[in-house]
Amino acid sequence: MMQSPQTGYDSAITVFSPDGRLFQVEYAREAVKRGTTAVGIKAKNGAVLLVDKRATTRLVEMESIEKIFQIDDHIGVATSGLVADARALVDFARAQAQINKTTYDEPIGIETLSKEICDFKQSYTQTGGVRPFGTSLLIAGIEGHRTRIFETDPSGALLEYKATGIGSGRSEIMEFLEKKYTEDIDLDKAIVLGLEALRTVTEGSLNELNIEVGVIELSTRKFRKLTVSEVKKFISEVPKETGEKGKKK
Repeated sequence: MMQSPQTGYDSAITVFSPDGRLFQVEYAREAVKRGTTAVGIKAKNGAVLLVDKRATTRLVEMESIEKIFQIDDHIGVATSGLVADARALVDFARAQAQINKTTYDEPIGIETLSKEICDFKQSYTQTGGVRPFGTSLLIAGIEGHRTRIFETDPSGALLEYKATGIGSGRSEIMEFLEKKYTEDIDLDKAIVLGLEALRTVTEGSLNELNIEVGVIELSTRKFRKLTVSEVKKFISEVPKETGEKGKKK
């Protein structure tokens, strides 16, 4: 039986197809596209990460679903895609942060950590017997006197953003942020803006149990996750819908 032309290029080792594609990397990106929606926004006094962690059944204990992780005092990440892959990258990132602190006696830089994660992810695109990580990360933290947000791709590519989204509904999120985001936004308004963005791609109303929010403030230089009551307060500040809402894919 004849095999399809693609078959030889998406098996145990990631190799280029004749038209220059890496099918396993493309499949990993599809895993991210099917993942939950995550949003990252820089503000003039901090940064926020938000994730829709909506469960498929009401029987799940929502506290057991974790999509935002603290890496170091000054760094947090939001994930979309395969959660198990994300946890492996989180463990790697935490180890790198502690190695840097032990070696140089100073916190690791956000860009330095992001590049180390991306180098690690890229190595899995050119090694036999492994597959790319099926997850993207939004990495937010403080470096010097400013906040920074980086987005990592399954290929190992890295981009820095003022505001971005990953996961299901990314195109709608980016379109919304293009229209609404301003660089002089403060942290509280950035949280509300992020919730508005999530509402454009989620089914049903926003619920404090389904939304996870992590923030880092320039004044404290500490990353933390908001409590359920804090998230509920910000949801109450989201403007009422006036138009037709998009649906989550």
